[in-house]
Amino acid sequence: MPQEPAHHQPAASAAADAAALRQEAAAPDRYEQSQVRFRTVFENAPLGQKIITPDLVIQQANRAVVEMLGCAGVDDLVGRKILEFSHPDHRADWQELQKRLWEHKMPAFTLETCMVRADGSSFWCRVHSVLFPDEGGELGYTILEDISARKTLEAKLRRLYDAQETILQLATHDLKGPVAHIELLTDLLQREVASRAGQAPPPPEMVHYLGLIQAACAHANALLRDVLYVGDLDQNGLQKRPTDLPTYLAAQLDLHRLAAQEKGIALALDLPPASLQASLHPEKFGRVLDNLLHNALKFTPAGGTVTVGVREHDGRARLSVQDTGIGIPGKLHNNLFDKFNPTRRAGLSGETTTGLGLFIARQIVELHGGHIWLESREKQGSTFFIELA
Repeated sequence: MPQEPAHHQPAASAAADAAALRQEAAAPDRYEQSQVRFRTVFENAPLGQKIITPDLVIQQANRAVVEMLGCAGVDDLVGRKILEFSHPDHRADWQELQKRLWEHKMPAFTLETCMVRADGSSFWCRVHSVLFPDEGGELGYTILEDISARKTLEAKLRRLYDAQETILQLATHDLKGPVAHIELLTDLLQREVASRAGQAPPPPEMVHYLGLIQAACAHANALLRDVLYVGDLDQNGLQKRPTDLPTYLAAQLDLHRLAAQEKGIALALDLPPASLQASLHPEKFGRVLDNLLHNALKFTPAGGTVTVGVREHDGRARLSVQDTGIGIPGKLHNNLFDKFNPTRRAGLSGETTTGLGLFIARQIVELHGGHIWLESREKQGSTFFIELA
């Protein structure tokens, strides 16, 4: 076999060496160009940017940080600890950042803290810090954003919300008394009418109007209870405990059997063959089932069936309340769980609604870490699903 001339090997090697030398010569230029690009971005960034050492000493800072902290120049910051500019009540925030980055080796950490300017005034700041290697050690590249305007707006909204909640709660409590008095007087008038046996019957209009007043009072009381319940949900957390769902659902269903019998509707349970548990607040979660069952009975005609079931689905408990009622038009689905749902409908027997039942149900389910949704078609019944963690 003919062999390749030996002089080709040295020529190829020389070309490779020359290319390596050119790359080596160009390396300092590329490094300098990258440094220029970094300094340009770092120094001209609109957000405050600084580099800190593991002991929280400022090694570099841009003009935005200088202006944010009200200093005269970069020299007023470099070499000083960032803790010198931290509000006394929030120094632990920076110690937590230090621990997360350099002890726990988290690649990045974000916090919101209060800083103090050179003139003594304070402001809220969002801090995002990224750990990066540098000359055998690790430094923190930190971005600072003044969020004082956002914090001020949040505080105003919170005060407004608290004031509105207080007024609503007080008004709701105060209204319960007058409504109860109207209800009592109506009941007394109805008894008076009923006691006049053998006398001239009262005008039919009187009996009709008394019935309307009583129905209005019942609706007002239901609305007041729901409003107070919503306020209670906002204020108090949930004390959940492991609960056997088949046993729990059977007990909840028993509470609605009388109402179902009066309407001529069958109540059924669809339970798994084995026990299934979930962590829940029995009383508050009972309100979810009450609302769903009340709605199912309200929109199911006599002769229909309401079925409550539970199954395990992908490691989670999935409950269902299914009816053979009139169904829910698709155009109403999106707003069904809204507060004071504008698309709410009266029941088949004229039952009114406060517009808060399904909203309350969703709030309670979400407080349990779960999810609620429905599947329904008009004239084909509805099924509400609840999936719990």
